[in-house]
Amino acid sequence: MSPSKSRIYLFDTTLRDGQQTPAIDFSVEDKITIARLLDEFGIDYVEGGYPGANPTDTAFFERKRTSDAAFVAFGMTKRAGVSASNDPGLAALTGAAADAVCFVAKAWDYHVDVALGCTLEENLDSIRDSVAAAISAGREAMVDCEHFFDGYKANPDYALDCARAALEAGARWIVLCDTNGGTQPGEVRAITRAVIEAGVPGDRLGIHAHDDTGQAVANSLAAIDAGVRQVQGTLNGIGERCGNANLVTLIATLGLKPVWSERFETGISGENLAGLTRLSRSFDELLNRAPDAQAPYVGASAFATKAGIHASALVKDPKTYEHVPAECVGNMRRVMVSDQGGKSNFINELKRRGIAVAKDDPRLDTLIAIVKEREADGYAYEGADASFELLARRTLGEVPDFFEVDSFRCVVERRHNARGALITLSEAVVKLTVDGEQRMSVAEGQGPVNALDLALRKDLGKYQGEIADLELVDYKVRILNGGTEAITRVLIESTDMTGRRWWTVGVSDNIIDASFQALMDSITFKLMKNRGTAGLMAAE
Repeated sequence: MSPSKSRIYLFDTTLRDGQQTPAIDFSVEDKITIARLLDEFGIDYVEGGYPGANPTDTAFFERKRTSDAAFVAFGMTKRAGVSASNDPGLAALTGAAADAVCFVAKAWDYHVDVALGCTLEENLDSIRDSVAAAISAGREAMVDCEHFFDGYKANPDYALDCARAALEAGARWIVLCDTNGGTQPGEVRAITRAVIEAGVPGDRLGIHAHDDTGQAVANSLAAIDAGVRQVQGTLNGIGERCGNANLVTLIATLGLKPVWSERFETGISGENLAGLTRLSRSFDELLNRAPDAQAPYVGASAFATKAGIHASALVKDPKTYEHVPAECVGNMRRVMVSDQGGKSNFINELKRRGIAVAKDDPRLDTLIAIVKEREADGYAYEGADASFELLARRTLGEVPDFFEVDSFRCVVERRHNARGALITLSEAVVKLTVDGEQRMSVAEGQGPVNALDLALRKDLGKYQGEIADLELVDYKVRILNGGTEAITRVLIESTDMTGRRWWTVGVSDNIIDASFQALMDSITFKLMKNRGTAGLMAAE
């Protein structure tokens, strides 16, 4: 550690607090995978869950799941009126295969009275005895002071008593929690300084912020500025209600912004920081959800520009419109094409894809005219990289005629089955020509788009084996004007066994036709990609 910098310890609670996110439920295998990602990335503490509270967490803590990071078990302090040696919950924590135990303790007198139903002094005794029991069991002890900021505002003396009780009992970390997520950054800074002035050293303090006002990252940085040296958060900011402090954003900010990086350092090396985008997107992939395109630092749009004048300046010096270099976090600069773009946008976007076109090439003017005409009709190529690349290469005469769709038909039937249950069936028929031979495929699917997808990919002749690993992972529909006759835009996200992703678009007054356009582009792009003639940059 640099003698001139203070060390900030990163504490990840994705596997515990992050699991409170609606619709997220980690299996033991999920937790093992995520713990390994965090451990390899360089996180200091990985909180795995609450052993004894449920079968998944109990099984997860049967053995240590990290190599370098401290493996942390979470749970409540002992119950009032029960000795530490006779509390089964405390026994589960000290008996888990963990390096550390993080106790949650009430720090708001209102909660002690209403939620715990014990005296204020009994709550302090529970904090002291629990910390002592963890230390006696050879575990590093820490205490999450729940509702600390609200508790401090209501009764500062008692909130401080809770923090002091943990400190005096030997807790390594006393974590100030903004559990309701409503405290403002100025309040966090002032209260944190007051805690330090009251005798709890900053190098023993942590911050745990929730994002209910969209300020969890700001609150965490305010606490660090005030003196805390541990920061808690989750991958991509998941968590109950509005989520927790986004640890991905905090890591990048602490490592790349001089106001922080000149004073503090974390355990994340520059090499690992360059893998931040991969970590964030790998986590979203495990959750089976699309990454947030506008996420700070790691989003697909974080280093994207659409306006022509911006693109021209970026070519001269990226610092003109980028606050940090994209490669520092493993992201990629994108100059998007749209009806707002000038020639510089198109030239740079084509160059990024290995397509060289001179500024005075008439085909470039043709491409720009087509894009602007199509975007006026509803296409959106900044969100469909693969469709744009295919359009560009077709304009340049570089896309082979792999197959030709002669016609397609899709039938949706709603009826009662033999058991009298009301069902909806979708059947699609696709006729296409491959190498001069006409083929017809029929398929049933879960809805008309699925049926069309299955029929289109059922028999591509000699190309069939090449698309076996093609998978559609996301499907988005946007109605561009009102009424039942509305124009519809369909975006499809695809992937294959390489893990690369690409986006295609279709537009029509018929949602099935728009979907079919995007499906055909996805397959054509896959065939081009297999030949190394497309997708080197468009697929991500």
